[in-house]
Amino acid sequence: MKTVNAEKFHQLYGARKQRINYQDKDLLDYALMIVVCAALIWFAYGPRHLMTVIGLPLCGFMLVTFPLRHGVKWKVPLALRRPQEIVYSLVHKVRNIKPQYFIALALLALENYLIAVTPDLPHHVAWTHQVAVGLFWAHFIFIAGYRSVILAAHLMKKDHVRNVLMESVWKSNVERESRVVPEIVHAYCTGMLTHIVYLIPWYLVIRYANFSLVFMPLTCVLAFVVQKRSVKNLNDWFYRDHWLGHNSEFDFVYLHGTHHDALPCALIGVAGNGYLEGFFRSALAFPIPFYNPLVAAFFYTADVKVDMELHQYIPGVYPKLSREFLSVIQHSLHHYGRLEPYGFAINLDQPISAELKKRTSVLPDELKYSIRLDEQLNGYEWDGPRFRWFMDLVHKYHDTPDAPPREPADGLDARAQG
Repeated sequence: MKTVNAEKFHQLYGARKQRINYQDKDLLDYALMIVVCAALIWFAYGPRHLMTVIGLPLCGFMLVTFPLRHGVKWKVPLALRRPQEIVYSLVHKVRNIKPQYFIALALLALENYLIAVTPDLPHHVAWTHQVAVGLFWAHFIFIAGYRSVILAAHLMKKDHVRNVLMESVWKSNVERESRVVPEIVHAYCTGMLTHIVYLIPWYLVIRYANFSLVFMPLTCVLAFVVQKRSVKNLNDWFYRDHWLGHNSEFDFVYLHGTHHDALPCALIGVAGNGYLEGFFRSALAFPIPFYNPLVAAFFYTADVKVDMELHQYIPGVYPKLSREFLSVIQHSLHHYGRLEPYGFAINLDQPISAELKKRTSVLPDELKYSIRLDEQLNGYEWDGPRFRWFMDLVHKYHDTPDAPPREPADGLDARAQG
């Protein structure tokens, strides 16, 4: 096991304050963040674009629901009280960029230069642009459709959803039966808005960059090579960025907090992002938007779809993860009120079935055993009481079509807290 430098992962400029939930005092910060999201959508997509037509009402919905869910307390926004936090956040993100990002950006710039100096070659730039736009919409429609199917599944099993959450730290959100459906819809809207903002950098690349039909075979191969290397250091990058999202109050309130403000289910999944966080990660971390659109569409679709499925932590509701898979990854605990683990928290260094071993064979060791980073940096314990609580929840509800209504026993919340 390699030795890691804790200072590299836990360095923080400015004030440190651990956060995992929004509070009433965050109302104006949240409103300012929503305004920024709306502005990005408006100026990136254009006022009449379908993404704007969908995105702006979602921004309005989120702005209205925040005080209803958290209350109201007037306080000067953090961005105005401590504007230096904006600079600190950008510095943190730039310093965490991995080499593959710059390689992908350089390859895109090189392709555009070669297109400009070889006008006689059959680049068919206009055609490749049409293909890129078509792939963009195919991706969005597929993911939106998949998310809508998942919404229907949760609404049809709303009583089951409530029963599961009543035995967790989410009890207060669904204690009144009338709040279950609004919470499910809120989670759906969270995922939709996050997705729209997340795609802005890719849309801008498609809009302003050129892609050559002549170079397409080479650029596609190079994109897969770059992505393979990028995945190897993905957990290191994610741990650092995710740690900041919970230990820098600015990063939590403006970037990552919305990812924890909705129910722990597949409806919220968009590569682990909050609204505005998705824009910055896609623009200043991931190399994917700079790939050839064929490859970019493939990786964007795979990443978002898999992330949705990996955030289904309400057992017994579509899309269900297998019991075995839930037993080898502990990101679920992070959505049930615990800060750690900050990394992907996968542990395949234990007895697993041949089927799971085959399904995860494509993953690099850095992801297969990603829990080791948390173990080294914060002393994380794999077989802790909260994990045992979650697996009890899985065994109880995973194969139950419609669990009967029940009141949780006293002490369940305390047990969940570990």
